[in-house]
Amino acid sequence: MSDDLIRYDILTQDALRRVIRKVLEEVQRTGLPGEHHFFITFSTAYPGVRLSTRMLERYPDEMTIVIQHSFWNLEVTDTAFEIDLSFDDIRERLRIPFESIRGFFDPSVKFGLQFDVAPVPAQVAPVQVEPEIAPLPAALPRTETGKKTEAAVSAVTRSRGGEDKPADDKTAETGAEVVSLDSFRKKK
Repeated sequence: MSDDLIRYDILTQDALRRVIRKVLEEVQRTGLPGEHHFFITFSTAYPGVRLSTRMLERYPDEMTIVIQHSFWNLEVTDTAFEIDLSFDDIRERLRIPFESIRGFFDPSVKFGLQFDVAPVPAQVAPVQVEPEIAPLPAALPRTETGKKTEAAVSAVTRSRGGEDKPADDKTAETGAEVVSLDSFRKKK
């Protein structure tokens, strides 16, 4: 068997990350359609990731966020996205390069992607910033369906080796199949 000099595995991952970028660009323009919402897992130690010091201390390896009810200022570029989320009633600005994403899941349609993330060089550290401490409004706005939105992002956060901590049972994953690119690779 010959070596894959074209590196189809890398090309496939790049193409699938562009799918995530296009989805987030659409959400930036028009908001979340229907019942769609996203679990996004990323490497917190990846170069270009921007987190507050307190979040990096809590999640030194990996973190999963949920983009659903409470998020602000989503900005998408060719290489990353930035978003404001609330953690423990503290608003934080996160910058997440697409290359740092390990997983993407939309439970409303049971669609998921899983990625390999290149190891982080030891000399490169993620950017640490202090959170914007802004109290959230006491009276929460209601969504179009009349449901009260959450003060904190309905988030599942995960630290490598730790347990998932869903904000509530409604946001827990539904057991849909996540496609791993490893299943398409030929074993040597």
